[in-house]
Amino acid sequence: MTLISCFSEPMILLQHIVAACGGKKKGDSNKKMIKGTVVLITKDVLDYNDFFGDALSNIREEVDEFVGQQVSLQLISAVRADPAENGGRGKLGNLAYLEDVITTKTQAVVGESAFSVSFEWDEEELGIPGAFIINNFHHREFFLKNVILEDASSGEGHRIVFLCNSWVYPAKNYTYDRVFFSNQTYLPSEMPKPLLPFREEELKNLRGDGTGERQEWDRVYDYAYYNDLGDPDKGTTYVRPVLGGSPEYPYPRRGRTGRPPTKTDPKSESRLPVINGINIYVPRDERFGHLKMSDFIAYALKSAAQVFLPEFESLISHGKLDKDYDNLEEIYRIYEDRPDDQPAPTNDDGLLRSISGSINSEILKELLRNDKEKNPKFPVPKVIKGDKSAWKTDAEFCRQMVAGVNPVIISLLKEFPPRSKLNPEIYGKQDSTITREQVENMLDGLTVDKAMETNRLFILDHHDSLMPYVRRINATSTKIYATRTLLFLQEDGTLKPLAIELSLPNPNGDEFGAVSKVYTPGGNGVEGSLWQLAKTYVAVNDSGVHQLISHWLHTHAVIEPIVIATNRQLSVVHPIHKLLHPHFRDTMTINALARQTLTNAGGFIESTVFPGKYAMEMSAVLYKDWVFPEHALPADLIKR
Repeated sequence: MTLISCFSEPMILLQHIVAACGGKKKGDSNKKMIKGTVVLITKDVLDYNDFFGDALSNIREEVDEFVGQQVSLQLISAVRADPAENGGRGKLGNLAYLEDVITTKTQAVVGESAFSVSFEWDEEELGIPGAFIINNFHHREFFLKNVILEDASSGEGHRIVFLCNSWVYPAKNYTYDRVFFSNQTYLPSEMPKPLLPFREEELKNLRGDGTGERQEWDRVYDYAYYNDLGDPDKGTTYVRPVLGGSPEYPYPRRGRTGRPPTKTDPKSESRLPVINGINIYVPRDERFGHLKMSDFIAYALKSAAQVFLPEFESLISHGKLDKDYDNLEEIYRIYEDRPDDQPAPTNDDGLLRSISGSINSEILKELLRNDKEKNPKFPVPKVIKGDKSAWKTDAEFCRQMVAGVNPVIISLLKEFPPRSKLNPEIYGKQDSTITREQVENMLDGLTVDKAMETNRLFILDHHDSLMPYVRRINATSTKIYATRTLLFLQEDGTLKPLAIELSLPNPNGDEFGAVSKVYTPGGNGVEGSLWQLAKTYVAVNDSGVHQLISHWLHTHAVIEPIVIATNRQLSVVHPIHKLLHPHFRDTMTINALARQTLTNAGGFIESTVFPGKYAMEMSAVLYKDWVFPEHALPADLIKR
């Protein structure tokens, strides 16, 4: 029975009357008053849409509204069980309410409000409090930061701290009591027995029942397949396979939203309109804070505008953007300051006008400022600040393999020539065609065998991972090769490239094996240009694998089910939960937003990373080889 439903019980009703009137009951002489402080932040302060503008003038008024009987708190004994309650639940103290706003408290965060509260507590009968129930009878939610009790038990200075950091919605939105525990850690076997029922009920509430569409105030952590990437109702172009739950496309689970299925395919979940994508469900306490969300939107929109300029006017007038660059100078211009006389986008432009109703005016102002400070584009990479062609060197090509965005693929070469692990019955002969004669003249007098023996040969291998998809990818407007790159560790500790192998599927069929060509470092002229082009294909592969596999799959996607499982199975007072929780921050929100705009059909990943519409499908196939313990240090380094 919840606290709200108990209001019909005479004793509970009497407690409310007595607490409101300041009356005394029999046995009051054994009771004392525990003074406490409640720190919360109102919705107007933390809602990024309302943070600026008229809302600020209303914050003080709304804070005052919480005083009185708008928010109730009820302490729970950690040592005395109520004999009338099944399961030995801790005894409850009398109801208390927020009293006065503390104006002398220094704010750690702008918008914080501190309230005094007094709890009537019989220490002899109830012992020490270890948790509390809170109910919000106001019409708006608030962010409960902490509750601190002073002199909570015998002896001076016995302070009890409750670190809450949670949104509390109006009580009508919950079918259960919101319970918070003191800032202690307990294994289940160590938890004070009167608090165990509350701990178990809290985990049950967080697990949910697996039904219904989740609402913004929900706190449910549940699993679902990646069945919301496609949008089959828009046509066959937007159909994508369900990832997860099948041997063909295994995948980590995502957070369940419970949205209804599409009309075309009952196995696919319907999608939110793009403009409402930021409202995709994640458990309320997992959502970005107001500043993080504002930054996320502003940076995303500004980055898009920076890439599109100076083609922005063409984008607006024609509704499309030519994604190809005609020369290197066009690419260099992305990293250069926009001339003062080149206008920034204005709110009259269609792109920004279409979103202006969904984001706050301050974000738009930041986007639309036309002063010199706000005109710079992306910062110029250090490698080309002094020399625009420095990125072309072999030294920089190798440096980026270990100091760039994707240093987790390069590995020690353990056999020569490199061999493929692809099934020869399906893909034919896929072993490397690189020969000793092609590389031994660049090994500083060593043979291939001696270089391998002394751990000086390395490989960046993007062959087996890409080859099964090369034919399909090349049937689109995108063209790639499967690649292998051999490297030599020099005496000065730097790498130099020895050979690059570019491979395509046999035009007569996959079963006939790969058609490969090997390129080695060239000088000037045609050979030098071909070598530069071969390095470019390798860089494209490495960048795409980084975005799709190393970053998205191995960093974001694989962690989400661990976030969900932790919240479903480990109480907030479990030491492992406290250890992991800071590392989970924002993960579910970022992943949910990614499904809306990055990894979805027609999203940024498909538009910018070489696999195109096969991107997420390919990541599911590569997930088959993912082994959790191998990605920890030092296991990963030892393996490679």
